Amino acid sequence: MTLPGYQTYSPPAPPRRSGLARASLVLGIVGLPGLALCLLGLIPALVGLVLGTVALVRGRSERWPAVAGIVCSGIAVVVGALALSWLLSKAAMCGDTSRYPDEAARQGCVEHEFPFVRDTQAP
Repeated sequence: MTLPGYQTYSPPAPPRRSGLARASLVLGIVGLPGLALCLLGLIPALVGLVLGTVALVRGRSERWPAVAGIVCSGIAVVVGALALSWLLSKAAMCGDTSRYPDEAARQGCVEHEFPFVRDTQAP
């Protein structure tokens, strides 16, 4: 019960925090260096892009983590897609039978274009 003319005190509500927006930011940041591991950073970057978009659409969270997560995830997806298309174009060039008619020529192309690939001998 309050006296007339007085209001009861209610503490301010805690700031809204969205796990989706924070998860998007973390996955976007993890996705960028994850690209160096055989382009495995594409997976968390795609998930981060979806989570950040969902967090923005719902609008129940702070905006900046969702936007930052979308930006980091988007950069990782674009860089990963460009790297993947470049690698696949090089592989397709080495697999072209009109340019490299025999297996030895194709193997030489693979060794030239992808110096990090080594032929392993079975024990």
